[in-house]
Amino acid sequence: QVQLVESGGGLVQPGGSLRLSCAASGLNFRNYVMSWYRQTPGKARERVATITNPGGIEVYAESVKGRFTISRDSAKNTLYLQMNSLKPEDTAVFYCNARSTVVAGWDYWGQGTQVTVSS
Repeated sequence: QVQLVESGGGLVQPGGSLRLSCAASGLNFRNYVMSWYRQTPGKARERVATITNPGGIEVYAESVKGRFTISRDSAKNTLYLQMNSLKPEDTAVFYCNARSTVVAGWDYWGQGTQVTVSS
């Protein structure tokens, strides 16, 4: 059974930093493109960052370029999102996504972690 478990969310002041983690189990981590998405009430889920494997190519939404960094540790089956210079508009539920590069349609989501940026 595939599980993606996010952690690291919380309340932070504007300008602050948070590091999100997503622990993956039940899948061959190396065969998945990993992404972070976020969603606010009434809006569609937005892709924030993606990292491929192998190669580790990173792609970012324009709104987070230069502030967020996505990374993955294949030895730990874990995905990370380092978020710096956080803004109130970054407030959202952040989700981890795993998309198989081997089998079309194998697409998994975590339960989400809340990030709130407020003074």
